[in-house]
Amino acid sequence: MHIVFFEIMPGEREHLESSIPAGHAVAFSEEKLTERSAAQFADADIISVFVNSQITRSIIDGLPNLKLITTRSMGYDHIDIAYAKEKGIRVSNVTTYAAHPVAEFAFALLLAVARNIYPAYDQLREGTSYDIRKLQGVTLSGKTIGVLGTGRIGKTVCGIARGFGMNVLAFDIHPDEQLAATTPLTYAPLDDVLAKADVLSVHMPYTPETHHIINAEAFGRMKKGVILINTARGELIDTHALVAAITSGTVAGAGLDVLEGERALKEETEALTARLPDVDYRLLAANHFLIDHPTVLITPHIAFSTDEAMLEISRVTAQSISNFIAGTEQAYL
Repeated sequence: MHIVFFEIMPGEREHLESSIPAGHAVAFSEEKLTERSAAQFADADIISVFVNSQITRSIIDGLPNLKLITTRSMGYDHIDIAYAKEKGIRVSNVTTYAAHPVAEFAFALLLAVARNIYPAYDQLREGTSYDIRKLQGVTLSGKTIGVLGTGRIGKTVCGIARGFGMNVLAFDIHPDEQLAATTPLTYAPLDDVLAKADVLSVHMPYTPETHHIINAEAFGRMKKGVILINTARGELIDTHALVAAITSGTVAGAGLDVLEGERALKEETEALTARLPDVDYRLLAANHFLIDHPTVLITPHIAFSTDEAMLEISRVTAQSISNFIAGTEQAYL
């Protein structure tokens, strides 16, 4: 079979290359999969991508031999799953790699925002100023954190929060009774969590039902001065409502590893020269407002990215491909 890996990052190729069964043609590209590169690899039987590759109908149609799509990510909203299934193409993702890295990163963002770490660093570096009057932060111990979504990542966040001496409120459509029995936390309806939390950390999957689950109405229920952390998906939060909440002071600070419409930010030059279709320029402007705002800390979707996580992603991806080639039963999306 012809196997092609797109969006290869440092360290991935060596592990993937050594883990794929012998006797198959394997190619690697640092570029994302586009219609142009699909034409270049039109004979591919298996492709592996990351989140920047939009696997649309036209991409799928441009790969007539395609039998398996593997995404080296937990999220898969960049893939037209329904059309792939219609064409008889299997799709797999990676579900076990990043609970601790993402949960730890959520707290890295929270600490940085709560204690004004970046403004403090920037102030000292730019002006060698030890004036601390604008750098007073808040103590996490004793505060209430609202954890939205208690899957692998969310439940890890709950455990870390208890280590900081925080009170934990959680919301999940399907509460984890075992987690509630083993970790001091309280499940509550979403409105209650929004109203009582000093910190909100978002860990829900992105689905049509959770689109903009944090919207203007949700911000209206929050305490004034809440800190918002999002390491899940940008589309869970209505960006324009977030801008309004920051402007009003409802949100005192935000740590965001993901942004709604971040693809347009990554490809801004193309967007501004009208080469990128379906760009929401109001959303692009709102994202720049967030990037430039002094109480917002934004990172470029790196919460998952640790040495250990990347090895696990490569291992799971290679195993999925090997299982498919061997005809071994496994779960597909």
